[in-house]
Amino acid sequence: MITTDNSDWATNCPEYKVTAVEVVKVFQPSQWQKRYQDFSDEQRRLLKERRTEEKAEVRR
Repeated sequence: MITTDNSDWATNCPEYKVTAVEVVKVFQPSQWQKRYQDFSDEQRRLLKERRTEEKAEVRR
């Protein structure tokens, strides 16, 4: 349950947002989690590569 900054106009009580979720135990990441992890790994690799190139340029 999350309290919002809004309040009921008549009572001035805070509004609440309630979201129902279903939780299921799994033994491996879902496809989107695998894709996200692959994407994140690639971004980190590219950033590291770029930083290495920039350091090499500064030394010249």
